[in-house]
Amino acid sequence: MREMVGEYDVPNRAPRISYPFLLSVCFGVITLAGSNAMIKARWEHFSHPADVGVRGIGATREEAFQQAALAMMAVITDPQHVTARDVFELELDSKEDDLLLVDWLNRLIYEMNTRGMLFGRFDVWVDTPHLRARVWGEKLSVRKHKPAVEVKAATYHQAAVYQEASGAWIAQCVVDV
Repeated sequence: MREMVGEYDVPNRAPRISYPFLLSVCFGVITLAGSNAMIKARWEHFSHPADVGVRGIGATREEAFQQAALAMMAVITDPQHVTARDVFELELDSKEDDLLLVDWLNRLIYEMNTRGMLFGRFDVWVDTPHLRARVWGEKLSVRKHKPAVEVKAATYHQAAVYQEASGAWIAQCVVDV
C-alpha cells in the first residue's frame, strides 16, 4: 500500500496527487489570506494499526465529503488514472454528519462493487440529514488502474465531521481494507 496526499482545485475539478512515502501520515497545505480564509480542498490518509484513515478537508462540508471520497479511492488506485467517463446520481439520508459520511463512503463502495467501476470525481450537496451526489468514473481495468487493495467498508471508528477554527471543514473515518 502507498500513502498519498491530494489536492483538488474546485474550479478545475482536476486532482493533483503526490506520493511522498509509504503508509503513514502526510500533510497538505491550508493557505490563510487575511480575514478571508482561503482553504485549499485536499485529502490525506492517516495512520491506523490495521486499516487506513481517510480525511477530506475543504472550505465547505461538501468539499470535505468530496475529498474524503477521493481519499478512499486513493487507497485503491491513483485517482488521476480514473477517467470521468460515466456519471450517475445518488441520494441518501442519515441523522448526523458523521453517520452521513460513513453512509456516503459505504454507498460508494457498494456502487463500485455492483457497477464494477472506480470513481474519480464527485459533486456533493449536503443538507443534513440529506446528501445528494453526482459521481463520475469508469469501469475497473486492472491493467490501467493497478488496484492496490480492496476497501471493504467505511467504519465508524474515528468518524468525525467538523469545522476547525480556521474555517476548514474536516470529514474523516477509518476504512477497512
